[in-house]
Amino acid sequence: MLTTKKQKAAALSILSNTGLIILKVIAGILSGSVSIISEAIHSGMDLIAAVIAYISVTISGKPADENHPYGHGKIENVSGVIEGLLIFAAAFLIIKEAIEKIVHPAELQLTGIGIGVMLFSALINTAVAKKLYRTAREEDSVALEADALHLKTDVYTSLGVAIGLAAIRFTGFVLIDPVIAIFVALLIVRESWNLISIAFSPLLDARLSTEEETPLRTALDQFEADNDLKIKFFKTRKSGSQRFADFHLSLSPQTTIQEGNSIALEIKNKLSKICPDIHVHVHLEPDEHTSEYDS
Repeated sequence: MLTTKKQKAAALSILSNTGLIILKVIAGILSGSVSIISEAIHSGMDLIAAVIAYISVTISGKPADENHPYGHGKIENVSGVIEGLLIFAAAFLIIKEAIEKIVHPAELQLTGIGIGVMLFSALINTAVAKKLYRTAREEDSVALEADALHLKTDVYTSLGVAIGLAAIRFTGFVLIDPVIAIFVALLIVRESWNLISIAFSPLLDARLSTEEETPLRTALDQFEADNDLKIKFFKTRKSGSQRFADFHLSLSPQTTIQEGNSIALEIKNKLSKICPDIHVHVHLEPDEHTSEYDS
C-alpha cells in the first residue's frame, strides 16, 4: 500500500518508465535506429533507478530503531550513488552500440514512428519529472531528486533523437543516428557525475551547506551574546532528509542541571524554528574560565 507522497511519486516513475521502454524497444526494432535503442537503454536504467528510489524512500521513512538510532535517511544517498553508477553503465552501452553502427551503417526504416515515440516520451517524462521535482522539494528527498534528474535528461535526449531522425528522413545521411547516440551518452555521463556528487557527500557526514548552516550559526551567536554563554564545537551533518547539529554549551559551575537543560531546550526551539526537521544534541559542560576555576 502506498502511504507517502514519496512512495506514490516513485511508483508513478516506475509505471511511466515501463510503458516508455516498451514503446522505444518496438520503435527501435521497427526502424533499426541505434539512437532509439540507446533511448530504450536509457529508459531501462531510469526504470532500475525508479525501483531503487521506491525502495529507498520506503526504507528511509522508517523511524529510528535499536540498530539504527540515527534513522534510515542515508539509504537515499546510497541509492543516489547507485543510480549514478547505473547511468555510467548506460552511457557505455550506448557508445558501444553507436560505434557498431558507425562501422556497419544501415538504412533506417519507419522513421516517422520513431519520431512520434520520441516526442511522446519527452512529453510524458516532462510531466513525471515535474511531479518528482515538486515532491522531492516538499519531502527533501535526494532519491526522488535523482530520479527526476534521470527523466529530465531523458527529455532532452529524446528531443535530440527526434530531431536527428527528422534530419535523416530529409537528408538520408544515416550516420547522424549513431552520432546523436554518442551525444546522448555524453549527456548521460555528465548527469551521472552531477548525481553522484550530490548523493555521495552526505555519506561522508559532510557539513550542511553554507545557506543552511549560516542562519543556525547566527542564531547561536546571538544567543551567546544575549545570555553571556559560550557555545563551542558546533557541527552539522545530513542524513537523507534529516539534519543533525551538535555543540557544547559552557555554563557557570553554579548552574543547576535543571537550569542547564532549560537553556538547552530554549536553544533547540530556536534552531527548530529556523530548520524544522533538525535534530539538535547539546552537551553541557562547566565553563573552565569562570572565577571559581581561577581562584
